[in-house]
Amino acid sequence: MGAMARQLWRRDDRAVDWAWAIGLGLLALVLYGINLGGLPLRDWDEGTVAQVARELARVPIGSEAWWFPTLHDRPYFNKPPLLHWAIALLFRIFGESEWAARLPGALLGAAAVPLVFAVGRLIFTHRAAALFSALVYLTWLPVVRHGRLAMLDAAIVAFGLLAWCCLLRARRDLRWTLGIGFALGAIALLKGLVALLFGGLIFGFLIWDTPRLLRSPYLWLGGLLGLAPALAWYGAQWQHYGPTFFETNLLNQSLRRVWDSVSDRGGPPWFYLQELLELAWPWLFLLPAGFQAAWRDRDWPWGKLVLVWSLGYLLPISVMETKLPWYGLPLYPPLALAIGPVLGSLWEEPPARFGRSWQVIFGLLALGGGAGAVYFSFLATPLEPMLALALAALGLTGGAVVLLAQQGDRQLIPVAFWGMFVGLTLFFSSGSWLWELNEQYPVRPVANLLRSVAHSGSKVYTSDRTQRPSLDFYCHCEVIPVPQSEQAKHWADRRVSLWVIRPQDRDRPPFKAGILVGKAGDRLVIRRSE
Repeated sequence: MGAMARQLWRRDDRAVDWAWAIGLGLLALVLYGINLGGLPLRDWDEGTVAQVARELARVPIGSEAWWFPTLHDRPYFNKPPLLHWAIALLFRIFGESEWAARLPGALLGAAAVPLVFAVGRLIFTHRAAALFSALVYLTWLPVVRHGRLAMLDAAIVAFGLLAWCCLLRARRDLRWTLGIGFALGAIALLKGLVALLFGGLIFGFLIWDTPRLLRSPYLWLGGLLGLAPALAWYGAQWQHYGPTFFETNLLNQSLRRVWDSVSDRGGPPWFYLQELLELAWPWLFLLPAGFQAAWRDRDWPWGKLVLVWSLGYLLPISVMETKLPWYGLPLYPPLALAIGPVLGSLWEEPPARFGRSWQVIFGLLALGGGAGAVYFSFLATPLEPMLALALAALGLTGGAVVLLAQQGDRQLIPVAFWGMFVGLTLFFSSGSWLWELNEQYPVRPVANLLRSVAHSGSKVYTSDRTQRPSLDFYCHCEVIPVPQSEQAKHWADRRVSLWVIRPQDRDRPPFKAGILVGKAGDRLVIRRSE
């Protein structure tokens, strides 16, 4: 092949890659965008993030308040404000809504899908392995569900993938080192010390795969330039607040989670493995073969990346005392990159041999989907037709895959992906995708009642044990929980006259003496008599 022919072939190859990346991005936008604003914000993170963004949106862009965010007019030290800035901009443009609050995180979550494909193209010989890795990532329920929320973790995954993509390109072109620093800086502006963890993973990969790059001044200079915005923000916090900020942000909100269970959210060391066993289906059964291949090819970049990222991330979060499901989201890209080559080998080397495990896993999917469709169509109270359609789609997918597996037909791979995509699209079109909303009383009716009787920004007390940041956001005031032992003292506080109480609290002191303002759902709003 001549030089001209090779150049044309490479150009055509890049065009095909771009076409696949754009197609994957469009599919991701459907999953991450459909019905995005159809359900209320949930506690805790969504309500808190939206409230901080609201307070930013109400002051001029670029003012001092944008550098020093607040929550209920008090300094907000919990997390850096990159996502809050993006949401505040959308609040200013489109108004305050669930859709605007969730859109920045959803866009970054969707961007992670073509980024998985891009990383795969840099480490795999065959395009099929990269494509299947991205499709596995696209059709994992926990990835999409958490990516649709106004939370930080989907954005962290997207910028983490960008850092890996820039790192792999920097092995041939050192100008890409600037992108590594930018991506790590963005993570630092999302969740502080998590950037150090991603930086450590990248450092470990370079030691194993490309140690010569560590001796390049361009790597360190590019990384430093990319980190400059994050360093500037942290420097401003030090200058403005002094040690108080670092004690709260870095110690209490970050490092403390290593040795202490914050908010009683602890778990055993195998917590995240259990999460995978519960939620990472149907592709989880291919993971042992994927890790076996990664270990066999550990002298190749793809094997090194999968092992360093997955094991290097799983170990620290497993030994941490604080365990939260969304902390495990950065595990899914390397797991998808481990599974992609397994599917790629089945696709590229016909006749494919699909073992009995395919029939068992997708047979269970067919049975479960069919049974669920019948239940939610005829027996549930209330009936949920959209959820029933989603389960029916998954059931039909499982049945089709079983039949194709028996015939050894490799077309079962695209059938499985397409069926999962359709099923998830229908699921996220329903009102069931954010099931945590059913764990506590709905906040919107209570918030609407409070907004009709309370001034914006005022304080309200509640007899509930925990604060509801989503209620604070919707009622435009702060609803503060008061322990029963202190309720009589706070009842006498003339600065706060409104209380949100449970119906069973109405007939006991001090609430017995209050005046009923109204009832909203499962809560009463009462006023202290003057």
